[in-house]
Parts: sequence; C-alpha cells; structure tokens
Amino acid sequence: MSIEIKVPPVGESITEVVLSRWVKNDGDAVEMDEVIAELESDKATFELTAEQAGTLKTVAAEGDTLAIGAVVCKIEDGGAASKAAAPAPAQEEKAVVAEEKSAAPVAEKQGESYATGTPSPAAGKILAEKGIEAAAVAGTGIDGRITKEDAQNAQKAAPAKAEPAAAKAPVAAAIAGSRNERREKMSPLRKTVAKRLVTVKNETAMLTTFNEVNMKPIMDLRGKYKDQFKEKYGVGLGFMSFFTKAVCEALKDFPAVNARIDGESVVYNDFADISIAVSAPKGLVVPIIRNAESMSLAQIEKTVIELATKARDSKLTIEEMTGGTFTITNGGVFGSMMSTPIINAPQSAILGMHNIIERPVAEKGEVVIRPMMYVALSYDHRIIDGRESVGFLVRVKQLLEDPARLLLGI
Repeated sequence: MSIEIKVPPVGESITEVVLSRWVKNDGDAVEMDEVIAELESDKATFELTAEQAGTLKTVAAEGDTLAIGAVVCKIEDGGAASKAAAPAPAQEEKAVVAEEKSAAPVAEKQGESYATGTPSPAAGKILAEKGIEAAAVAGTGIDGRITKEDAQNAQKAAPAKAEPAAAKAPVAAAIAGSRNERREKMSPLRKTVAKRLVTVKNETAMLTTFNEVNMKPIMDLRGKYKDQFKEKYGVGLGFMSFFTKAVCEALKDFPAVNARIDGESVVYNDFADISIAVSAPKGLVVPIIRNAESMSLAQIEKTVIELATKARDSKLTIEEMTGGTFTITNGGVFGSMMSTPIINAPQSAILGMHNIIERPVAEKGEVVIRPMMYVALSYDHRIIDGRESVGFLVRVKQLLEDPARLLLGI
C-alpha cells in the first residue's frame, strides 16, 4: 500500500511552489514526519515531511514548478518493500555458489600465473637488443612464458604516421580570459522581488529625501555600556535597535509615514510593525518586528538576531514576513555610502541606513572629525507631503544624535 504526498496549502495568495531540493533520494527508507524535500514559494521555503514510514518514490524532480495539491512523491509500505528487496538466505547462498561456479571456468581459460608474460633469459636478451617491451609480446610457452622463438619473431611497432599539415584541424585563435556563460532559472522569490519592485516604481509617486547623522553620541553610549548590556541581556547593543526606537518615536509625530493607501482610503496604524530588510542566501527577505513601539532596546536586538538567523537558514514563515507598516534597510553593512531605497509596498516609506565614515564637520564654529552616516527616506508622495517626510527624517536625526531622548520619550 502506498500514499501520495501532495503540495500542502502554504498561504492564501500562493498558488504554486518550486521543488528546490530533495532531502531524501528515490528508494530511500523514510520515517514518519521525517523531512523529505524543500519547497520554495515566492515568499519563503517550506519543508515537506513524510506522512508515513516506508520507501520513498519520487514523482517530481528538483526545479519543477508544482501547483498546490500536486503530487510530489509516493511513500510505499516499508515492510513489503524491504521483503521484496532482501533475498531469502537460501536463495542468497545459491546465488553465491552459482556465481563461484560461473567464475571458475573463466579463470581456467585464462590460465594466468606468475610465468605469464615473463621472458626466458635468452628471450629477454633478444627483446632488449631489439628494444621491445616484454608486455608487447604474447608468450606461447608453458603458462604463457615468452620463449626465444617468440622474441625472435617479435617486431617493434611502427611509429604512428604524423598527419600532413594540411589535414590538421585549424587551431582557434587563443582568447585571453574565460568567456563561459551559464543560465539559471529565476527562483520564485527573485521573480516576485523583481515584479514588486517594477510595480512600486510604476504605481507610486516615489521621492527620496536625505540627511546626515552624527553617530558619535550613540557610539560613545555603546562603548560605555556594551559590556554591561551584553552581560545583563545576553545580546550585543547594535545600531539597529537605536534606529528602530527612533523610527517608532518619529512615527508617533508623523502618522502619515506609518500609513498606507487602500483603494480610495488612507489606513493609519496606531502601532509600528517594523520590517527589517535582510539579505538571505536566496535573496532579499523582509521579516517584521511586531509592535516594536512597545519594545525595549534589548527586546529589539533579540528579535533582530532571531529573525536574521531564520532568514539565513531559510526558516522564516509567511506570517513572519507578512504585513509591516514601515521598513528599515541597512546598505551600510555592504559599504554603501548613499542610495535611494525602494518602498516596500503597500507601505508608504522606507528608511535607508548607510556606512559610517569619519568626515570633517563644523561644530560651534570649529571643524572637527566625526563619524557621520547619510540616511535616506524614500516615500510615496501621494500620501506623504514634503513637510512630513523632511520633518520625520529630522526627528529621527535628533533622536539618534541625542539618545537620551529615546529613553525619556521627548
């Protein structure tokens, strides 16, 4: 008896998946609930498990696109399969005896021994004078020994004639460097990202405003308390928690930045679900920190680490990537100095962080060196006006340059 394993429903908007990898091979024995394959949708990667113990019989191949409900494989009853595959002891013994018998005549015909191919002393001298290897002579003596007559009759093989120059194949002109090409099918995630980005560019009135942040106050604060913070909470004190807290405070003052357009209505959110852009092995994913406005710095850091780890291991669920009211992306970890991030629809704004570079700046009439970061806010001008976008970014700058405001909420 066998059962069919089908593609399970994985989300309301998902109609097909790609079989990205077989964890088990065709014919392998599998246990109940053991992972047998990985399925990839346009949002996440899922594990397919065995619904009973038995022998796996694959139906789909890696790279196949499968509709929801399509058959991926079958699992046949393990007991019947194992009995059929394993020969009975008596049959196995007979097979071994038969194999030995059938092999014996072959050995007798060959009649090989230590003497086979060995020249006699006289034959060896003749072969040496002719410059002929003993391996090139067939012996007619007892047990295949090479006799004097064999050596005398042996002829040295004629060298292969070189082809005329005109008959040689033309040699292609050497080209420096490799010119190989390879073609790979786009993953569902990459296709979805491409489609969404083009849609955002075409369907929103996207603009970007810039500012710069003096990161010295935050860096000094981290340097002073990072050891105590790590000892108490078990996580490091990074920049992302400060930016997330600053964004949550600024969203309270500029609610339009935390809103979205739904048809002919504007939906305002009284909570802040902050999406964090993470570069995963299979592409960009955007997991969400739910109700970030009510979290402490330590809670945000723990959540960021948990989500980033899941993203790298392709373990994020659809629920962890669905929703979000505002996005933060950090191109600075890759060395980006300035960029214009694209809005993560249906959200209306995204904040871009960049790398920190020491630059000369003016403070109180003096030129000093400070660690500076450019920040960029891309926003949908249909819902967010210039005053709100600039005001929001200035508010974020104020909070970051005076971290005490984050703790006091002023």
